[in-house]
Amino acid sequence: MRLFVGVRPPDDVLDLIADLPRRAQAGLRWTTRDQWHVTLRFLGEVEDPTVVVDALDGIDASGFVACEATVGPMVETLSRQVVALPVAGLDDLAAAVIEATRTLGRPPVDRPFRGHLTLARLARSARGSARRLAGGIVGRPLSARFAASDVRVVRSHLGRAGARYEDIYVRHLG
Repeated sequence: MRLFVGVRPPDDVLDLIADLPRRAQAGLRWTTRDQWHVTLRFLGEVEDPTVVVDALDGIDASGFVACEATVGPMVETLSRQVVALPVAGLDDLAAAVIEATRTLGRPPVDRPFRGHLTLARLARSARGSARRLAGGIVGRPLSARFAASDVRVVRSHLGRAGARYEDIYVRHLG
């Protein structure tokens, strides 16, 4: 099954994100509220999710503590294909997850963690850039803070309407 480990912002932050203007545009697929999260580690295909749960449960509580995440300060493009909100403050949490799951799933990417919440993706067949197709949302200010009090092992079900996510396990942080 296709898995990732992530953090889900609380409802008050999701409400702020939901208030951003998102106009329909051919070639751009907006993510939905139930898809909004910050991926700490994408694992890809993992046969048995219990190995991921066991890896997270094996992290010492002193190194796996709640932290404050900061969203914003504005909507930006992560690449030519992704419109996102940056999320800071989760670096240590991501490092602990990456280290604990290093031998599971896809090998971890060899670049610094860049926390973000994806708002839209450019379709493979689209011409142009996500920045152009997203209209005036890029550069729009949005700032929020939240306590990241848990991490989730999430199963991603891919479909024509986009991914549907299912929490497999929630680990509360000390």
